[in-house]
Amino acid sequence: MDEIITERSGSILRVELNRPSKRNAMTSRMYVTLADAFNDAAKDERTRVVLWHGAGDSFCAGNDLEDFLKNPPGPGESPQARLMNALIDLDKPLIAAVHGAAIGGGTTMLTHCDFVYAGGSAKFQMPFINLAVVPEFGSSCTVPARIGHIRAAELILLGLLFDAKRAADLGFVTQVVPDQNLLTTASETARKLAAKPAGALQASKRLMKRSFRKRIKAAMKAENEEFSAQVRSEDATEALTAFLEKRAPHFGRAMEPSTAA
Repeated sequence: MDEIITERSGSILRVELNRPSKRNAMTSRMYVTLADAFNDAAKDERTRVVLWHGAGDSFCAGNDLEDFLKNPPGPGESPQARLMNALIDLDKPLIAAVHGAAIGGGTTMLTHCDFVYAGGSAKFQMPFINLAVVPEFGSSCTVPARIGHIRAAELILLGLLFDAKRAADLGFVTQVVPDQNLLTTASETARKLAAKPAGALQASKRLMKRSFRKRIKAAMKAENEEFSAQVRSEDATEALTAFLEKRAPHFGRAMEPSTAA
């Protein structure tokens, strides 16, 4: 079974994460295949708009941890970095239709979309801190820039779960719609965009991204280097092992209670 399915309808390319039994958790192979799909769409003159969604009951539950432990990303070129660069370089409108779980990368990847429609069932979270690692996909730059440091600290430093309404209030999503209307609503926007003049559409997106493209690439590079170091730490090993064993982690550098003088 193909874990990434692409289907063209006129000038609209639909990209589906198709691993529903694992809530579309991403493997290294999926990152590479998805990056290739976006890079091909960028070069294909027939494609004007990309519509992205997930099969089953979720959009994307983040990394597949068993695959991740076998193939942790390094500081340079990696499957994750390939997808990050593909998202930055895609100058055609990218629309996401999100339902169910959008966890970790399932949230941070969305910060590169131009339109994000969330079903009422959507749940978002960036729980990197709980796994003793750091944010990815440039989210250490894009999230504070979008919602401010104070709110970003809740989501990144506490790793809080938030629902579709909260996501809309924060500006993470374009609109919240009932799950049964999700793909219809996203598809209608895709059709409207596909009817626009393609050259002006792509140029407008490039101009909108121009001022922060370098900042995001710099943030991604710094994140990849830090992630690579942290994921190999004792704390990360404990956090990931505890997650797989379904127990609370026990971190070695716990703070000692202070005593009054």
